[in-house]
Amino acid sequence: MTASAMTASEVLANFCVNLKLESIPESVKSIAKALIIDTVGVATYGSRFPWSQAIIRYAQVGGTGGKSRVFGLNHVRLHAASAALCNGALAHAFEQDSLRKPGAGVHPGATLVAPAFAVAEECGSSGAEILMAVIAGCEVMFRIGAASLHTSEKKGFHAPGLTGPYGSAIVTGMLRGFNAQQLMAALGIAGSMSSGLLAFTKAKGGADVKRLHLGRAAESGVMAAMLVAQGLSGPETILEGKFGFLDSFCSDTDPSLLITGLGSVWETEKVCLKAFPCHVTAHTPIESLRDLMNLHQFRAADVSGIEIEVSDKVLSHHVIRKPLDIKQAQYSTPFCVAWALHRDPYQPENMDESALLDPQIQKLCQDIALVPFSQTEKKNSAWSTLIRVTLNSGVTHEKWSDEFSGSPNKPLSNEALKNRFYQLTGKKSEAIKAQWWRALCDLEHLSGINDLPVLNFEE
Repeated sequence: MTASAMTASEVLANFCVNLKLESIPESVKSIAKALIIDTVGVATYGSRFPWSQAIIRYAQVGGTGGKSRVFGLNHVRLHAASAALCNGALAHAFEQDSLRKPGAGVHPGATLVAPAFAVAEECGSSGAEILMAVIAGCEVMFRIGAASLHTSEKKGFHAPGLTGPYGSAIVTGMLRGFNAQQLMAALGIAGSMSSGLLAFTKAKGGADVKRLHLGRAAESGVMAAMLVAQGLSGPETILEGKFGFLDSFCSDTDPSLLITGLGSVWETEKVCLKAFPCHVTAHTPIESLRDLMNLHQFRAADVSGIEIEVSDKVLSHHVIRKPLDIKQAQYSTPFCVAWALHRDPYQPENMDESALLDPQIQKLCQDIALVPFSQTEKKNSAWSTLIRVTLNSGVTHEKWSDEFSGSPNKPLSNEALKNRFYQLTGKKSEAIKAQWWRALCDLEHLSGINDLPVLNFEE
């Protein structure tokens, strides 16, 4: 069958089963390893929060008895689907997990790496197999997100909860040695498990559910693949067909992006890591603000006003002037910028209840002016911002940015990645951290991850 006669899921499935690690560029493998390292760190850090622990308690009710660990915890082993639920939620627990640039409604750490570790421990997979599965998942899931033109969120869906099951299904199928027909069926089943609503952004509470969206996405992909192994099938037209993903969830799409550049343009190179515990739309103004503070040597007390030119997405989704909890605060661009003026944003522990109740941060969150871009050519993406900071002296400093540390054009150095990994994994033994760091940096030569010691976050 020719590619033109195949559905998109068939083309993608055939690409995955024919993928060879030795044919993947070294730059792509390096980025994938950085993604894996970062996810282990953020998931370990994410285990400390009450919303994470609630999900873990639920998973333990029916998921015990397996071989798969939950990041950040001692002596907890679950069946793969339950471990994927936990690890996906932990990776997204504190707004520190990875994504794609340009944005496409995907979180690869939570929906690829989290289930990959859960399934790998159940299957006894090697590091090379994990690496290849994560890359395959990136190549598929990122294209699905790109084809959606990120329009599902305009209808009120939380996009990573929709795209995530597809990525998790690919990762699981790859680690279980699926053929192309089985991978295609797994995608078809995963499509019926897409879920996640943005109601929490307009409600008085309930933002805990945002973390669950990613856990459920990771779990759903594992479940989809496991059902295929039991003989269940799914529609081959799930992506571009009538009543498929693009048709049902999105207001505008480009189905050609599902397979464009497959095998020659590597979507994995678009992986983006975060530096701050905030929604990504706050990253460019935060970094620009801190750069201006360092360059011009001013402090919070010197600032009389802040104006930020932002995208339509910020104006429609991320202007929460009175966040009621930390989860809403992390989703609010004005709150995160106000927080970053008064506290060091590179220290995630600074995003806590005291910040939410800080009267100076509260007032600035109310006062920051958010306006549409006056020059459309400056609006490169939903993440672009132009921040103007006016000082008490009357002097105004401004900076435009579409990049931040961790984005594809401004990647973290190996030293910065290592420092972040050590920071996020808490106060555990330095020897254990070093063992994990070395193993993940040399992942393609790791025989298996089951023998790595427990890496838990200690207060």
